[in-house]
Amino acid sequence: MPEITGYHAHVYFDADTQETAQQVCEDAARLFPVQMGRMHARNVGPHPRWSCQLGFAADAFARVMPWLMLNRQGLTIFTHPETGDHLADHRDRAIWMGEVLQLDLSIFDQA
Repeated sequence: MPEITGYHAHVYFDADTQETAQQVCEDAARLFPVQMGRMHARNVGPHPRWSCQLGFAADAFARVMPWLMLNRQGLTIFTHPETGDHLADHRDRAIWMGEVLQLDLSIFDQA
């Protein structure tokens, strides 16, 4: 079984919800051992919407995820483990909060 070394939670937003997403991400980074990434006002990687990444260690999962569930302000959040198998982590091992969106998995080597 692969080892989970951490998690990425991607908070999705658009022009109308960017301030809300920034506040959610900043609050998470202030309250928990979470590394907040940049606010991408464009689609990045496999993500079908603008997003901000929250990175956290595996041992923070039980604290961060319930907080995101209760404080996501209606935003869609896509969370996946980090095991080194990027395709499986994004395709098979993910947790969605809110709308389930189609990722662009073609960026991952599927050979």
